[in-house]
Amino acid sequence: MLCRLGGRWLRPLPSLQLGARGPPAALASTGCAKHSALPLWAVASVSAVGPGGQGGWYEALARSAPVQGAEEVLLGAHSATGLPWWGSILLTTVALRGAVTLPLAAYQHYILAKVENLQPEIKNIARCLNQEVAVRAHQLGWSKRVARLTYLKNMRRLVSELYVRDNCHPFKATVLVWIQLPMWIFMSVALRNFSTGAARSEVSAGFSVQEQLASGGVLWFRDLTALDSTWILPVSVGVINLLIVEIFALQKIGMSRFQTYITHFVRAVSVLIIPVAATLPSSIVLYWLCSSFMGLSQNLLLRSPRFRQLCRIPLTKSDSDTPYKDLFAAFYAKFISRK
Repeated sequence: MLCRLGGRWLRPLPSLQLGARGPPAALASTGCAKHSALPLWAVASVSAVGPGGQGGWYEALARSAPVQGAEEVLLGAHSATGLPWWGSILLTTVALRGAVTLPLAAYQHYILAKVENLQPEIKNIARCLNQEVAVRAHQLGWSKRVARLTYLKNMRRLVSELYVRDNCHPFKATVLVWIQLPMWIFMSVALRNFSTGAARSEVSAGFSVQEQLASGGVLWFRDLTALDSTWILPVSVGVINLLIVEIFALQKIGMSRFQTYITHFVRAVSVLIIPVAATLPSSIVLYWLCSSFMGLSQNLLLRSPRFRQLCRIPLTKSDSDTPYKDLFAAFYAKFISRK
């Protein structure tokens, strides 16, 4: 944790690192020993700075350009809107998810719809290729292994040509993950820096961001630098993430074994994130909650036939004219009416 003294950022002495039982008097006299309800591991850096001045991977991440950019976005939103910090976090999350992840999610559904519409053609090609390989294998005396390898090699080539023809390679559908996950990490680390005083802290009003966060909450979490002792925010994050997983599972009929394993894994992560969130500053957990709620809203919005048509997402065989009614019926049948 850094302290500001005489216009310069100073590091605590080695004796004041992780493991000290209380705030030293030297720090208290300079005003840096602000009381915090956070556990030591959440306040301290993951690894100490070595003699050469280079820290561990987390400190490198916390000082990286993307994290500094996330800090600038948060500070800019707070200054431009004049909202309290809880409102700035909420507004920034909604803006980022709406401007970045919603278009990417629509693009993901566009690619997946085109891939789904190719399945009848792929099945037809597979049937014809299987017959052709069987004839050639009989004529040339191929073994079953050679025939199988020949079939797979040609099938991969033909399917790849279909993806190129329709410009819908499934890998393009993963672009959402490659953008959303880093953004989530950078925003979380930026809020952690603000909450622990490890980032730039001077603002025009003369108060540090950490001090503003300490009084920038609302309702039961008025101190955004402290833990949510009620566990309402952490539990809410877990519940919303579980809802997202269950909505995905309900729309998938006849999932493969791999998809089933992945679904169970994400369910477990959604539950495990609750105790993890309970050990973090409320500012981070509030961001997670807003982000998860926006994810749930986007998931439901992208089921709307009108919105899909607006985004020019191709119609597929699995599309429904009453998606929300079907979803409620499936949810009721699985979780309520089941004996």
